Amino acid sequence: MLISFEGIDGCGKSTQISLLKNYLDQKNFKNHLFREPGGTEISEKIRSLLLHESDEMDSITELLLFSAARSQLISEKVIPLLKMKDIVILDRFYDSTTAYQGYGRKSSSLEHIHLLNSIASHQIKPDLTFYLRIDPEVAGKRTQNTEKDRMEKAGMSFFKNVAKGFDELSKSNKRFVTLDAAREVEIIHKEIIEAVENHL
Repeated sequence: MLISFEGIDGCGKSTQISLLKNYLDQKNFKNHLFREPGGTEISEKIRSLLLHESDEMDSITELLLFSAARSQLISEKVIPLLKMKDIVILDRFYDSTTAYQGYGRKSSSLEHIHLLNSIASHQIKPDLTFYLRIDPEVAGKRTQNTEKDRMEKAGMSFFKNVAKGFDELSKSNKRFVTLDAAREVEIIHKEIIEAVENHL
């Protein structure tokens, strides 16, 4: 089973991922958590280029690097684990590429990005995608005192476009479970557990 978590920065994604992993551990479900970009030696090196370098990066270069990191993670880690019937949790997947590089950066056409996503993911699709939906202004206040990486410094207009992208993806994909991320942490966690249990 493949579960992905999506949402703009400041939506509380990391908290909910940690709670879900703890729950699965307690229930003795074999599970593995990976972040995107990252999760393998090659992918982590690409992550460093994408998020921590100060040099200006061409938007298509950015798009291709995210996709390259994903391909390595999926082929090296995710596919073998899914074949073993383990649960894999992804902190971001190709929906983030569509939202951030497609709607946010406008790196390329959505048609081209969807094709690239299919190639980079080796045609693997999530069984469930949890979208923690939050107003970009609220998310910005949550993260205003935290150290920001290169993507997080893109500005409010960028994040409003990204949020619009996630909204449109959530309406057109049945695998999406949209959650109001402004609510209490435990309420959101309970809804996530219910959705996961219905798929186990």
